[in-house]
Amino acid sequence: MLALLHTSPVHVPVFDALRDADRPGLRLRHLVREDLLERARRDGPEAVAGEVRAVLVRAAGDGARAVLCTCSTLGGVAEAAAAVAGVPVLRVDRPMAAAAVAGGPRVVVLAALESTLGPTAALIEEEARRAGRAVAVRTVLVDGAWSRFEAGDTAGYTRRVAAAADALTPADADAIVLAQASMAPAQRLTTTTVPVLSSPRPGLAAAAEAALAG
Repeated sequence: MLALLHTSPVHVPVFDALRDADRPGLRLRHLVREDLLERARRDGPEAVAGEVRAVLVRAAGDGARAVLCTCSTLGGVAEAAAAVAGVPVLRVDRPMAAAAVAGGPRVVVLAALESTLGPTAALIEEEARRAGRAVAVRTVLVDGAWSRFEAGDTAGYTRRVAAAADALTPADADAIVLAQASMAPAQRLTTTTVPVLSSPRPGLAAAAEAALAG
């Protein structure tokens, strides 16, 4: 069983659909904690590190062979708790970050939440060091997108993200990273020729491998 720590319920059907398409038979357990993101936005991710650890320990105790954190803001504190949890803990955006680094030295990170920009940029720089590559990361906050998401206007949210990606050209970036899992539907709407990367599918694939190997 693979447990998934979400900070929005919108991710549940997304990852169920990916599982059905790519990993049929894999059992998922969804843990939704919207309050963790709210507090992390206000006080910083470290403020909820203890609660994140507790969630992961409970998930492992309930039979999870691995845990996937689908929240980019909390990904770092979740990964850091793996030793305490006793099972692999993966952040959904790490495979995406590795792919961005492989795509070239100029990476633009799009996010709808300001709290996501720093952790995502740091992750890409970490993957660049791991790969021995130079990278220049530029972060862009998609203006007005998150208010649409919070209002339930997912179509409007997706359009704003896609428009921000389409404003970028090969002169601006070698890869565009959609920092939050909720942004993934925008990938299908973009028309830019710059590769646009999202996290749910590669993140789930990596977590499934960890769960099956556990």
